Amino acid sequence: MDSCQSDRATPSPEEAAITVEQARVSAMYERLDALRARTGRRLADAHLQERAGYAAIVERETRSYEHARRRAQLGSVEEGLCFGRIDVSHGPGDTEARYVGRIGLRDAEYDTILVDWRAPAARPFYAATPSAPEGVTRRRHLRVRGRRVVGLDDEVFDVDGLTEGDRRQLVGEAALLASLQRGRTGRMADIVSTIQAEQDRVIRARLAGILVVQGGPGTGKTVAALHRAAYLLYTHRRVLERRGVLVVGPNPAFLRYVGNVLPSLGETDVVMRTVGELFPGVEAAARDPHAVATAKGSTRMVDLVGAAVRDRQRSPLRAFGEADLRVETDAGTLVVPGDVCRHVLETTRNLRLPHNTARKYLVNTLLSELARDESRRLGRPVADEDLPHVGARLWQEEPVQHALDALWPDLTPERLLRDLYADGEALRRVGAEAGVANAERLARPAGAPWTVEDVPLLDEAADLLGRDNSHLRAHQRRRDAEREAEVRYAQGVLDLTGLTEDPREGLDARLLADRHRDTGPDLSTADRAGTDREWAYGHVIVDEAQELSPMAWRTVMRRVPTRSLTVVGDVAQTGSAAGTGSWEAALEPYAPDRLHVEHLRVNYRTPAPIMAVAADVLRVAAPGQEVPESVRADGDAPRAVRLTDPSDLPALVTEEREAVGEGRIAVITSDASLAEVAGALPGVETDASRDAPGDAVVVLTATESKGLEFDSVIVVRPEELLAQPRGANDLYVAVTRATRRLTVAHEAELPDLLKRLV
Repeated sequence: MDSCQSDRATPSPEEAAITVEQARVSAMYERLDALRARTGRRLADAHLQERAGYAAIVERETRSYEHARRRAQLGSVEEGLCFGRIDVSHGPGDTEARYVGRIGLRDAEYDTILVDWRAPAARPFYAATPSAPEGVTRRRHLRVRGRRVVGLDDEVFDVDGLTEGDRRQLVGEAALLASLQRGRTGRMADIVSTIQAEQDRVIRARLAGILVVQGGPGTGKTVAALHRAAYLLYTHRRVLERRGVLVVGPNPAFLRYVGNVLPSLGETDVVMRTVGELFPGVEAAARDPHAVATAKGSTRMVDLVGAAVRDRQRSPLRAFGEADLRVETDAGTLVVPGDVCRHVLETTRNLRLPHNTARKYLVNTLLSELARDESRRLGRPVADEDLPHVGARLWQEEPVQHALDALWPDLTPERLLRDLYADGEALRRVGAEAGVANAERLARPAGAPWTVEDVPLLDEAADLLGRDNSHLRAHQRRRDAEREAEVRYAQGVLDLTGLTEDPREGLDARLLADRHRDTGPDLSTADRAGTDREWAYGHVIVDEAQELSPMAWRTVMRRVPTRSLTVVGDVAQTGSAAGTGSWEAALEPYAPDRLHVEHLRVNYRTPAPIMAVAADVLRVAAPGQEVPESVRADGDAPRAVRLTDPSDLPALVTEEREAVGEGRIAVITSDASLAEVAGALPGVETDASRDAPGDAVVVLTATESKGLEFDSVIVVRPEELLAQPRGANDLYVAVTRATRRLTVAHEAELPDLLKRLV
């Protein structure tokens, strides 16, 4: 066997670790299957139980209910049964491997094989930090798909407490940090101590207020923020499990990573969205051109959306070209004088109610006026108290509905913006009222898909429009009345059987009524919050937050009235022309004196030779920002190569593949060149959010690469990146994605800020 074959036969550290964990996870699922079968048998036996008398019937129903509930619980944990492990030291040579999951499990000998994440024994999984490890030597996150372990992420708190075998099987960042921690120089010890202290401050910061985690590339800000989320969800469970946590990520790849780090909480307490998904029912991924995105991101859009709503509140003169309201009905032409219409319109606006809520007043008032005119024409006087009934009859006629809708239509945010974008004249008119220059640039066809930048505008419109929920309130009143009737009936049954006086039965009327009322499956906090635009979250986490426009921040803040946020980002990496240049300017208005910024200053992923190149770019991109100190001096020297044609790229990728082996490679280019570069590399991935092999090649824009790292990065046409609205920032992002090798492939002359590569 040659050496190459021998290398392939030797499992990698991750493969060896996965094999160990797969055996444990498989045993848990075998036990789960056994418990499901046993519970099913007990439920069947309870159904077959025959006993006479009301008490016996209630006992049978109670047992059936408990077994059915247990069966449902066991059935609901198929996905993500086990998601983590902590190695807890009880002294020299005595380490316990404790697995944490969605429920607790014991084996046939009643030994614990899985700890429920809510149990006290699971607390260190969430509470341990580098500075306060609580006896934990290692924390491992398991990524499980179906019943198969597909990946691992390790964190090491005490490398000396691990066996040599455990150290060889460390996976992810832990392997790098462990190597740093075991360094024998005083400087290495200081570096590790700094990393631990920085991350500990972030994780354990108080729940109230806005915490900003400002950190350059490779400082671990996202990991620290996500573990802060886990810590908060565990420590403040009663508050946050009721209101939930919203995680706003820059792209699907980040949200997939969140699901891996917080798997126990993602399905029930955490809602994960991109900015383009914050408005229920809309999943926007497309982006507007930079000029349009800048315009839509400005708070001037608040005035524009308000003007657009007012523009749809029209007098008969604007709607039909005549002062009076004239409607053809079965009784003839009914008329409401223009001065009456103007008075009703002005009064409705002065109510200061959302548009759709106020509409009810306008419609009912004008229907009464039409009813009066009908009574005069027919010579049948109508008492004031009867006018609503006549108006309700008139409302059934289509011409009446069309006429009143033309004056004050029932609008959805989607309809408002689609109509506005498709009407150039309306855009000019609304823009002039709102003081927005060149509002016509927002124009587009009515059928065009929503963009990410539209979502904050839809949210703003929803606030101004509101909704007439009279029918919802009436429906809830009916449901409440039915519920009380069922409780009264159940109380009668208990009184008749005498069970009310027997405390051993543990029943009351409401519990008995619930058991015989099928309300469908219970919705989790995440299910309810994700579909409710007005949901108030207990905490919000925003990653790559520097990309949010002022309008996007308004959308986020509506969802967290308590202003409890963790904001993660790096203003030096702001690529959006409407993005954040200052945390204080963006956030202080929402929480005066409640903004706290933590800085992460140690880069432990990007080698120093690459960061030296990045430092030159940073001086142009964000002159006031400090370059994170890179701990690693290893890695190949970054290089620049001349690219004569995109057809040269396959050979360049092959060269990088030979250099990094099984590592991942990213080809990062400008927005303008993305299609051409991807076309020159057939078969490569263009979506970093998809599950791909560890040796995959992916083609991305600088924006798409945010928050991601790769073994090797090839930056194509840096001159085009620099030509983008925040080009130096985009180039800074691109060159800092590499953890081992950086290659800059240029067609024009190498830009001055990359001359170090010559």
